[in-house]
Amino acid sequence: MAKAKMTKQISFMMPNKGGLLAEVSSALTKAKVNINAICAYEMDNEATFMLIVDSNARAKKALSPLGAEIKERDVMAIEISNKLGELQKVSQKIAAVGIDIYYIYGTAGAGKSPTCVFATSDDKKALKVINR
Repeated sequence: MAKAKMTKQISFMMPNKGGLLAEVSSALTKAKVNINAICAYEMDNEATFMLIVDSNARAKKALSPLGAEIKERDVMAIEISNKLGELQKVSQKIAAVGIDIYYIYGTAGAGKSPTCVFATSDDKKALKVINR
């Protein structure tokens, strides 16, 4: 059974260059910020990062010298059993109540169950539906 909770995600975009992930992760390591989930990609020479970290305040301070304009957003962290069809069950519950999923990314999570990070058109309603 899936368990959902709200959390804060930080995100930022920067001009892409070789070694940027190493720069970002180094700045966070020096500030003793642990990354709990990450999505990073390049499109049109822009690097986009979405992170769940253990301290948004320390992360913002550590990343500001790199020129990153950091935004915070509420997202859902949904712990899903590592079984066939579990993501389908969660996404079907969200779809059944007419909620649009903007994006999803995954992480290994703290235990045997992976965690997926969702941003939707109505996170509070989706949270209630998933935790029923």
